[in-house]
Amino acid sequence: MARGGAARARPRRAWRASRGRPAASGSARMSWLHDALEAIFAVLAWPSAVYFIVANTSMLVLILVASRHFARYLRRSEHRGEDAMAGSPVSLGVTVIVPAYNEGAVILTSVRSMLDLRYPDHEVIVVNDGSADETMQLLKQEFALVEDDRDLPGRIPVRGRLRGVWRAPEGAVPLVVVDKENSGRSDSVNAALDLASKELVVMVDADSILEPDALLSVSKPFADDPDRVVATGGVVRIVNNSRVLGGRIVELRMPKQLITRIQVVEYLRAFLLGRTAWSDLNALILISGAFGMFRRDVLVELGGLDPDSIGEDFELVMRIQRWIRDGHRDARVRFVAEPVSWTEAPSTLKVLARQRRRWHRGLWEVLWKFRGMLLHPRYGRVGMLALPYYWLFELLAPLIELVGIVIVVLGLLVGAVDPVAALLLLLVSYGYGTIVTLAAVVVEEASFHRYERWRDLAAVLWAVLAESLGYRQLTAIWRIQGWWAALTGRKQVWGEMTRTGFAGASASGSSGPGQAERGD
Repeated sequence: MARGGAARARPRRAWRASRGRPAASGSARMSWLHDALEAIFAVLAWPSAVYFIVANTSMLVLILVASRHFARYLRRSEHRGEDAMAGSPVSLGVTVIVPAYNEGAVILTSVRSMLDLRYPDHEVIVVNDGSADETMQLLKQEFALVEDDRDLPGRIPVRGRLRGVWRAPEGAVPLVVVDKENSGRSDSVNAALDLASKELVVMVDADSILEPDALLSVSKPFADDPDRVVATGGVVRIVNNSRVLGGRIVELRMPKQLITRIQVVEYLRAFLLGRTAWSDLNALILISGAFGMFRRDVLVELGGLDPDSIGEDFELVMRIQRWIRDGHRDARVRFVAEPVSWTEAPSTLKVLARQRRRWHRGLWEVLWKFRGMLLHPRYGRVGMLALPYYWLFELLAPLIELVGIVIVVLGLLVGAVDPVAALLLLLVSYGYGTIVTLAAVVVEEASFHRYERWRDLAAVLWAVLAESLGYRQLTAIWRIQGWWAALTGRKQVWGEMTRTGFAGASASGSSGPGQAERGD
């Protein structure tokens, strides 16, 4: 029996041997992948951990610098002299520039908020950039606009053909509306800048609402140090789901969608704390295009915004910083933490993806354009501190994050990565990052306490935790796509941003969903 059993077993062993050849080949491939991933992880694990530790620690340092600034700011808050500025006849005049393309859902609410700002001498110039919706008609009807025979002075080149200039009747409101063919946001700002008559100019998006004292606060550095301050930036926050009446926020609420709540956290960390810290370090290189104030003569000298730049606000501030240091000028770019511009943030993945692709593409193009300033001692802290930070921890961050995720996931699947080591790397990258973001929220809440309801604060905390659970990975993918589009020379398409209007706005201020598709 034994011999028979052995005899019968031999064909089966032969059959398995014959079937084993492809399996052996597949096993060899798996072994090669296992060894390769194991070697890659062994090489990259510690550098990746160090990278994320340094990145998160750098942001934590910026938060600490900002918290120190807020403490000083709040101590002096009762003595800032804004009431005196509001009634002063010698305060510098301000032109508020509002480029608008298909902003019918929000344009009237936004313009009213600009006209009602508490400031002794300001005018509002709205530039209708060839809107295809009712934007121009709403403005004409609401403010009884009359034609003005003025033309653009020609101090700054403007590409879009001028259709006409309109103004409010004499003695009404200080409102001018420029109607032109579509040529993009930057070109629209340049048209208004060319027409502006005040010493200072503020660029505000049409979907934004400014707080009543915003101009007083953001212009304060110019009043305190008129010979040196050439630009200031203010805070941008998210208004989705808040109640707005007469161009004013009467009840601040957290947005309903989780995707928008996470953006609230992002804006706090990057737009408030990050830029406050860079300003304190005298190395601010980015002022949001949604709310920035500049000396008009400097912008005219520099030729206005670059219509060919996707990151036009970033590019402008970089050009100003280069102008300051190349000319050995004793000048400053400042950030003011208190005046707020409220804006409607993307509430769908499709629109958010388009925004983040555009942002990262603009980041790359501007950093590359000004690469000669990187690590150049002539440019001081801008060249030696701010630009290396933006290259390492803003531009490269999504690439390093996605590569790390792919290696860890594949390594775990084939058993090439130790689960404990993978968990430690995860804690270093995402766990530490969450702690840093929580610190940012705590500093902001302790300083300004914008959200009064406990459930809104709970929503903020949940958004902090949820940010790392898919959101960061998605935005990393979109940012890489934007970077790749720039490297491959693909044409930038702005696409549509659906406006829901401001909750609680009057009927004339929210005439239905609008679509904003910028033409640049």
